[in-house]
Amino acid sequence: MSSQNQLFKPDGKNSIHDGIEHSPSGGKALIDPTDTVLLLLDHQSGLFQNVKDIAVADLRRNTTALAKLAALIDLPLIITASIPEGPNGPLMPEIQQVAPHAVYVPRRGEVNAWDNALFVKTVRETGKKTLIIAGVWTNVCVMFPALDAKAEGYNVYVVIDASGDPSELASRTTLARFTQAGVIPTSTNAVTCELHRTWNRPDAAQLAELYCMASPSYQAVMESFNKAQEVEAAKQTNNGPKSTRSTTPALAAQSR
Repeated sequence: MSSQNQLFKPDGKNSIHDGIEHSPSGGKALIDPTDTVLLLLDHQSGLFQNVKDIAVADLRRNTTALAKLAALIDLPLIITASIPEGPNGPLMPEIQQVAPHAVYVPRRGEVNAWDNALFVKTVRETGKKTLIIAGVWTNVCVMFPALDAKAEGYNVYVVIDASGDPSELASRTTLARFTQAGVIPTSTNAVTCELHRTWNRPDAAQLAELYCMASPSYQAVMESFNKAQEVEAAKQTNNGPKSTRSTTPALAAQSR
């Protein structure tokens, strides 16, 4: 059983169960990890070439971080591609490399994944009612199924920085349509934080590694902090700096 399954229970309360007394109102407005499935749609090499609203390297890194998060906390992950044998190209390989539990659903030419009966059946069979969606393009491959799923009664979040559009204008108009329809825009870092919830968990180092992916500067901050702690300890002992395994989350992740 993963630490995620030990920390949270499918009781609708979304409270932390780590042996510490927490506020009973905490988490009620946040994503419930026991009721969530991650959908990564059409992260394909051909479509990447037309993404202009975010650096493709950032998009791929954030998408990989989401997939790693799903694998770490046993979150169901469903992936699909639009005509991978055509000009849209194959899916980025990082997703299945870091999340081998991902379920791939082939489509038969449908632009909108929600038009594919097998895809919708696969989503429904998870039993989850909260969808976290990212994909390329945001204004088509993400927006169409997001709007359909919302109309069907799902709680829908769209990870904007793990998605991409052909222009800034397309991205802005898509965000406007999401908010008008009740689809919630979010970010890779926010999703990780909402599903993380507490450092009082055995996988804290792996989670810190994901923060370093979503925000590379976070690793630099932790490295500086750890070095300052090491120098201060050396002053106290007058024995000079010592190389020891870090106990802080981010650097511990790097020393694994």
